Formats: sequence, structure tokens, C-alpha cells
Amino acid sequence: MYTFADLWHIARKDLTEFIRDRTRMITFVIMPIFMMIMVGFIFPSQTSIKDINIGVANQDGVTGAKLVDILKDLKVTDGSTVFNIKTYNNEDDIKNAIRDQQINGGINIPSNFDSDIKTGKQTKVVIVQDQSNPQISAITTATLQKVIEGFGQGISSQKVGMLLAKGGGIPSLLTSIITPITSTITGLFPGTTNYFEFVAPGIMTMVVLTAVLTGLAASVSREKETGTLDGILIAPVSRLSIILGKATAQAIRGLVQGIIVLLLAVIFFGVTINGNVLLVLLLLLLGIFSFVGLGILVSASATEQETATQLLFMFQFPMLFLSGVFFPIQQMPMFMQYISKMIPLTYAIEAMRKVMILGGGFADVQNDVIILLAFGAVTLAIAVPVFKRMITK
Repeated sequence: MYTFADLWHIARKDLTEFIRDRTRMITFVIMPIFMMIMVGFIFPSQTSIKDINIGVANQDGVTGAKLVDILKDLKVTDGSTVFNIKTYNNEDDIKNAIRDQQINGGINIPSNFDSDIKTGKQTKVVIVQDQSNPQISAITTATLQKVIEGFGQGISSQKVGMLLAKGGGIPSLLTSIITPITSTITGLFPGTTNYFEFVAPGIMTMVVLTAVLTGLAASVSREKETGTLDGILIAPVSRLSIILGKATAQAIRGLVQGIIVLLLAVIFFGVTINGNVLLVLLLLLLGIFSFVGLGILVSASATEQETATQLLFMFQFPMLFLSGVFFPIQQMPMFMQYISKMIPLTYAIEAMRKVMILGGGFADVQNDVIILLAFGAVTLAIAVPVFKRMITK
């Protein structure tokens, strides 16, 4: 009980000092606004895709299988395959796989696909897009549409050739011969997505974790420089309370900044939260927890604020690009994708996108939650005893 009371006293002291510093308060509010405005106008220039995971639900027979074979054989100029095909039973299974981020889109070939073509009817293939990743989705969808259109034109040419060979007239159902196959695009939710819907969860998570890491390291190193840490250490307060109190103060600051980014994204940039808002806040807290241990380690090892800043920059800069904040991880070189999987920020952002954009529930992000909890527990278990030893030297 005393530990929690002391923890709050330490957290309140840090927050009070922060609020009294007008310059820090101004930058605290301006920084997330600046980040959202700046990245809002940065659009990737990528125009090609390769090795994209898509789902195919072929409920037809031979003709549907021919279309799937074309997708499998499609290659880019360097010989790499455009699509990695995963098989599913129906459109709902494809949507569930997109929600779980197993695939980046898919197509559903209906059961009447072959029969409609043979009887001269116009048939339709459904393209399911991944709304959480608008850059990849736009290119993938356009490519699938071109493939389906080309496949349909091949069938059309065969039919016209057969009619001419037989000397027959132009049939009344001319449309079904010229364009035997059409495609329609659908998603998990109505409407289209924009770049902000992709980048907002990443920016929000990055701002929160950066605030926690920077604030925690700067707070401890600043008190070391001014000598106030010695006064705290001789007070009747446990070392654990000091550590957790400072972490709590930074967590509160980080959460407030995350909410600011969320409000900006919704109000000014049209981002829609399709999942539970409380689950979004829970994921932010879990993201903070996963990085608290790292912040404490940096705090313990840095004797000056300048040193702490340099150490944090060394960690934060690679994470900014490797965790998929701005650009899709799927389009990175394979060795960089492996590195990104070792960064907890990757899982925090992935979980946020599943909830905010794809409307996922707790079951959809439970693996990400487990990874964040595990990383936080391990780093905290290492950081606390290290911090205790360092501050008593």
C-alpha cells in the first residue's frame, strides 16, 4: 500500500514540474500536431508490387482454376512472383484473414462462374481489399482488376472466333460476349480509406512511446545533474516506488499526447475508428508498458541529458522506419522484415491498425498483446535491479 502511495507522490511531483514549465507544455502540444500535419502530405511513390499475400476463394471449377493459375504465374521484371496465393473457402474467410493481417486482399470466384460463361451470361468476381493498407491495396486491386479484365477478354475472343467460324449472327446478349467477366470491389467496411487512416495508428503509437522514453530518461538524468535525485533517495521512499512513479508520470503524458493525435486524426483528417475506443486506449497503455523497461535502462546508464538523448535516438531512429509507421513492412527487403518482427513497436502498431481500421476485437489482437506484455515484463525485470544498482553508486 505504501509503495503505491509513494509511487503516486513521485508521479505527481514529476507532472507538477512538467506543467509549470511553459516551454515544455507548449512543445508537448505542438509536437503531435506538427507530426500529423507533416506526415499527412507524405505519400509513398511505390508503383509496383511483388510477393503480396492474397486470398482466393474458388467456388467454381475448371474456369475458376485457370484464373487462379494466371494469378500464380504473374511475375514482375526481376522474375519475382507478384502474388503469393492462399486458398480459402468463401468471401467471409478472406475478410477474416485480412482482419488477422494474414493476407493483403483477395478475390472470391462464385460457384456459377463457369456456368454463366458457358450460357452466355455476364459473371462477376468480387475483389476484397485491405482497407488498413491503402497504398498496397490500391496497387493490388488495380492489378487484380487488370488480370480479371484480361482473362475475360481472352474468353471473349474465343467466343467471337467460334461465332465467326460458324457463320452465326451477332447475339442479342452482346455485352456478355464482349465483357463476360466483371469485377466488383468490397471491403470489411463501407467507404474507402486514405493515407491518414494507415499512418494515424502508427503516429499515435510512436508519439506515445517516444514521449515515454524521452521523458523518463530526461527526468532521471536531469535530477542527477541538479542533485535533486539524492534528496529523493534519502527520503523514506522505496527504490521501486521511485522507478514506477516516474514511469507512471511519463505514461500519463504519453497517453495524453496519444489522445491528442487521435482527436486530430478524427476531426481534421477524417479517420474513422471502426473498433472499440477503449481497446485502442488499452493498446496504447500496453505499448507504453512494453517500452518502460527500455526507458529505465537508458535512464540508469545515462549520467547527462545529452547522453540520454543520444542513446534514445540510437534506438528510436531505426524503429521509426522498421516498424511500419509510414510504409508497409511487406515491401521491405526480407532481412529487414525479420528485424522489424523483433521490435515491439511493430506489434503495437499492427494491433492498433487491426482495431482502428479493420474493426477487430480483443481476439484479433491477442497475439500482439501477449508479445507486448512479454517484452515489457522481460525488460522491466532486467531494468529495475539495474536501475537500483546504478542510482546507489
